[in-house]
Amino acid sequence: MFQQKYVEVLALFSHSCSALAVNRFHWDQGCVYCVQFSMEPCFTKPNFSQGAKLDAKADLSEAAKARGIDFFLVAFVDLRGVLRTKMVPASAIKQIQRDGAGFAPAATWLDFGPHAADLLVIPDASTLLQVPFSPELAIVMGDCFIEGKEVAQSPRAVLKAQVAEAKKRGYVFKSGVEAEFFLLSDKDAISDSRDTQSKPCYDAQSMMRRYALLADIVKTLNASGFGVYQTDHEDANGQFEINWHYQDCLTTADQHVFFKWAVKTLSERHGFRATFMPRPFSNLSGNGCHIHCSLWAGDKNVFEASDTISDLALQFLGGVLAKAPSYCAITNPTVNSFKRLNGAATASGYTWSPNRVSWSGNNRSHMVRVPDNDRFELRLADGAVNPYLLPAVMLACGFWGIDTKANPHKCLFPADVNMYEIPDGSPKLEGIASLPRNLLDATRALESDEHLTALLGADFLRAFVKLQKLEWTEFTAHLSNWEVSQTLDC
Repeated sequence: MFQQKYVEVLALFSHSCSALAVNRFHWDQGCVYCVQFSMEPCFTKPNFSQGAKLDAKADLSEAAKARGIDFFLVAFVDLRGVLRTKMVPASAIKQIQRDGAGFAPAATWLDFGPHAADLLVIPDASTLLQVPFSPELAIVMGDCFIEGKEVAQSPRAVLKAQVAEAKKRGYVFKSGVEAEFFLLSDKDAISDSRDTQSKPCYDAQSMMRRYALLADIVKTLNASGFGVYQTDHEDANGQFEINWHYQDCLTTADQHVFFKWAVKTLSERHGFRATFMPRPFSNLSGNGCHIHCSLWAGDKNVFEASDTISDLALQFLGGVLAKAPSYCAITNPTVNSFKRLNGAATASGYTWSPNRVSWSGNNRSHMVRVPDNDRFELRLADGAVNPYLLPAVMLACGFWGIDTKANPHKCLFPADVNMYEIPDGSPKLEGIASLPRNLLDATRALESDEHLTALLGADFLRAFVKLQKLEWTEFTAHLSNWEVSQTLDC
C-alpha cells in the first residue's frame, strides 16, 4: 500500500511541476526507482545582466564582443503579427547592420508578389535584447526597406510615422499593455487538468502549479528591463496575465513583441504551448490585450487633471470612440476575434470584452475604462492584435479627435451601469454604436473610412484590407462540423 502511494505521489509531483523532468519510473522487487531524474528550476541564468541600452546606430559587432553574444535574431513583424527572423552569427552582424538581412517579402504576410526585390531588414541597435535564458543569443528588431525605400506597409513603419506626428506636435504617447495568454498541453487542451473552477481568476493553487514557468518568464522580462509588477491567473481556466511598466509606445510595442516570443519559447521549454488566440475555448473568456494610454509633453502628463482626465484627453478619447467601428478590424484582426466580442456567456459569467462603443469610470463592462485621472484603458483589442498597429491606431484616432474636438460624452455611462445587462433595443442605447459582428463587416468599415486611410497611409491600408478579405474568403470556404451536423439531413 505504501509503495503504491509512493508511486502516485511521485508521479503527481512530476506532473505538477513544469520544471521537473522525469524520464521513467522503474519497479523492481517491490521498490520504486526513479531513473534519469533531473531538475532545472529555471532556464533564465541567475547571474545574467542585460547591458545598457544602445543608440540606434551603435556597433552591434562591438556589443557582441563585450557581451558574449554569438548569434543575433534580426527580426521584423509582418501585417498579421508574425515575428520573422534570420539568425546571424556575430561575425557577420557588421555587414548585416550595414546592408540589411534579406527576406523574400512574398514569403511573409506583406502584400508583395514573388517578383518583388529583396526586403532588407536594417537592425535598430536600440532594441537589442540579449536573451536571459540563452545569453549567447540576442534579438534585435529592424526596419524594412526594398530597394532603398522604407516599406510603408510595415507595421513598425506605420507606428513610427505616428510617433513622428506626435513629436511634431510636441508630444510623446506612452502606453502599457495587458496581454493575456493560455497555457496548453501538447494536445491543445488546458495544460492543468485540475484548473477547473468556474471562477478561477486569481486562484493561488492554479498559479502555483505553473509557478516555475511564470517565474522564469518574469525573471526573463525583468532581466530585460521590463519592470514587471504583477502576475495573475486570469478569468479563464489555464489563462494568465503578466503586467509590466508603461513606456513610450514604440518601446512598449518592441517589448510586446519580445514578450510574446519569450512566453512562447519558455512555455515550450517547460513542456507547454502558449497561445494568445482571441478565444480558443467557446465556454471560457478570451485573450484580451488592453492598452493604457497617456500623452506627455516633456515630464508632464497632459491627460492628467484634478478629478478626471483633462479636456485634451477627452478630445483624444472622443476620436478613439468615434472611430472604433472602423479600426475594429485592426484591434480585432481575425475571424476568431469576433467570438470574443460577440460570443456566448462564459463559465465565469462574463466575457470581459466589450460589445458596444461606450465608456465609463472604473468600470470593466465598457469598451473604455477610466481607472484614474491620468489615463484611459481601451479594452477592445485582443491577443491577435499587431503590437505596432495597436498604438498606431490609438495615436491616429486620438489626434483626429483633438483636431476635430471630438466629444466623447454621448458615449458616457455612469460608473455603476453594467453594460452587459442592457439589452439590444433599450432606450439607454440611443446613439450608442455597436461593434462589428464579424471580420467582414469590420474590414468593410475600415476600408470605407477615408480619415483612417489618410491617417495610417493608403499603402498600408490597402495591403491590410487585402489580407483581411483573404482571411474571410478562406474562412467562408471552410466546411465546419457545425454546418454538417445542422444540414446533413435537410
